[in-house]
Amino acid sequence: MPCTSASRSWTASCARPESEGDSVQTKAYGSWTSPVDAALAAAHDGAPEWVGYVGGEPWWTEPRPGEGGRRTLVRGSTGQSVLPAPWNVGSRVIEYGGHPWAGTVPAAGGAPLLVFTHFGDQRLYRFEPGAEPRPLTPPGPRWAEPLLLPDRGEVWCVLEEFTGDGPDDVRRVLAAVPLDGSAAEDRAAVRELTGERHRFLTGPRLSHDGRRAAWLAWDHPRMPWDGTELLVGEVGDDGLLHSVRTVAGGPAEAVAQVEWSADDRLLWASDRSGWWNLYRDGVPLCPREEEFAGPLWRLGSRWFAPLDDGLIAVVHGRGPAALGVLDPETGELVDAAGPWTEFAATLAVHGTRVVAVGAGPRTAPEVVELDTASGRARVVGTPHHDPVDPAHYSEPQVRTFTGPGGREVHAHVHPPRNPGHTAPAGELPPYVIWAHGGPTSRVPLVLDLAIAYFTSRGIGVAEVNYGGSTGYGREYRERLREQWGVVDVEDCAAVALALAEEGSADRARLAIRGGSAGGWTAAASLTGTDVYACGTIAYPVLDLVGWGAGETHDFESRYLESLIGPRAEVPERYTERSPTERVDRLTAPFLLLQGLDDVICPPAQCERLLARLDGRPVPHAYLTFAGEGHGFRRAETLVRALEAELALYAQVFGFEVAGIPALELVK
Repeated sequence: MPCTSASRSWTASCARPESEGDSVQTKAYGSWTSPVDAALAAAHDGAPEWVGYVGGEPWWTEPRPGEGGRRTLVRGSTGQSVLPAPWNVGSRVIEYGGHPWAGTVPAAGGAPLLVFTHFGDQRLYRFEPGAEPRPLTPPGPRWAEPLLLPDRGEVWCVLEEFTGDGPDDVRRVLAAVPLDGSAAEDRAAVRELTGERHRFLTGPRLSHDGRRAAWLAWDHPRMPWDGTELLVGEVGDDGLLHSVRTVAGGPAEAVAQVEWSADDRLLWASDRSGWWNLYRDGVPLCPREEEFAGPLWRLGSRWFAPLDDGLIAVVHGRGPAALGVLDPETGELVDAAGPWTEFAATLAVHGTRVVAVGAGPRTAPEVVELDTASGRARVVGTPHHDPVDPAHYSEPQVRTFTGPGGREVHAHVHPPRNPGHTAPAGELPPYVIWAHGGPTSRVPLVLDLAIAYFTSRGIGVAEVNYGGSTGYGREYRERLREQWGVVDVEDCAAVALALAEEGSADRARLAIRGGSAGGWTAAASLTGTDVYACGTIAYPVLDLVGWGAGETHDFESRYLESLIGPRAEVPERYTERSPTERVDRLTAPFLLLQGLDDVICPPAQCERLLARLDGRPVPHAYLTFAGEGHGFRRAETLVRALEAELALYAQVFGFEVAGIPALELVK
């Protein structure tokens, strides 16, 4: 069926002023005075997530960096948190979590009924605004993707339960939790719906008639972007799922999401064509070389949502992800207008309305509601307000560079910009290459005050969507298959060197930074190239021999089989590519940042590198943070990490900065 772009326009109000300063000082790059300090960047870290409708009212979760990094539940009608500290709405299923809450308004009216997973103990709680949350599940198991079924007196979820002391001693099933609280102290009151059919699965989607459920599943060594199965089961009179069958997917086909249409037909997103496109009962609805889904890092990620009138809200694009509405009968696809050029993988619908989270190069993430009947999009939560004059934001450039063999490398380049400063004639700016995590992921082009923290001081930033990134089709992300530590390193270096060769960056003052898989790329770059003068490495993978089954969590414990190769067949690669095994090549100063509670990339990874570095005169600093896991969430941690990174660049690149703690580099 053809898929066309419509000519009609939808509208949004988004005018924002910009001003330039009157006086300009000449100072070296890196030493410019900026109103964007680390505390300001930390206060704006994170974004609203996990949108949903409760009745006809949008709700969502929101970060609170200044409150220990917790996430709270926000009610759209007031824009206020309904859960005080220390309540923290978040799931740890597969460690990256999943949709942590659900809500409804009783048919008889009254207060909303909600359930949520509390991050601290991972129990499922029942909550009515104005009352204290009450536990529904016992301590121990973890829960994600709750589906509230008041008529059944239950909430259906993904249950994750550890069976031993090892990170891979774990089982996952679909389960039903009674809403009356009878399972709070009695694990036997939880009904298991499926049994242990697969290692991993997503939450159930129940057909409107309540007779069928659909979900996704996969097994080691596959990751969900390698291949998944779309399963459908019949809901029996006993409330269990029977006659489970595979409808789509397989080892080489990644189904990323499944839903039921208003007339109870199956909708799913599959990459069988090389791109994640939408299918209805196996028929493509809008075949394009675009992505209508993405990598399933967190259970409950949602790139499309069917509306009652048959239309489908979609997040789609090649690279940047727009919010649109697809007519599956005609193939017409209309995008929402506004300043939002990137939408996250979270959607909900009610009637003709769609709620989503959108952002852009000059717009921080906002909760956006689109009325498909009128075509009007408006901000309904976390409205963007510039905390400083936007003239201090960089003017980002969307670039495509040429990597080895002529391959395309996508990147966002953020040149230095400050209305009150200019650099001395002839000086070129330092640049930091940012390698995103994942690595099967993508960095969106959105306003980020952590980037402005550097660019407003005269330090350029280039975010690289290296080969292996999502958003550009399966072939692009398959470039990293068995090439982790090669393609990502080469692509980042190609961008850095191209910026230097064209005269945009100072060749002698290039740095690289990254966290998680980006930390791996940063470390692999410092031990495998001479491109960078220094680097910042956060919560990284550094030792492939140790990282995997037994040291990291179950979800990624076999990830290296696709990124590096089967361990039994190519054991030498695990040694050769590990930065811990190449410390003799490490000469550039570096900053190492690590959360002590990280179970994904545990501190042991950093400690091995430092132990093997012992005695070699490489300047470095190692900062650890108690209470932080994989990715930093607390304001004080974010501040210290940003200031330490700036202090590293100041020392190595030779400029002065005032007002930040000194960073002691040891040898």
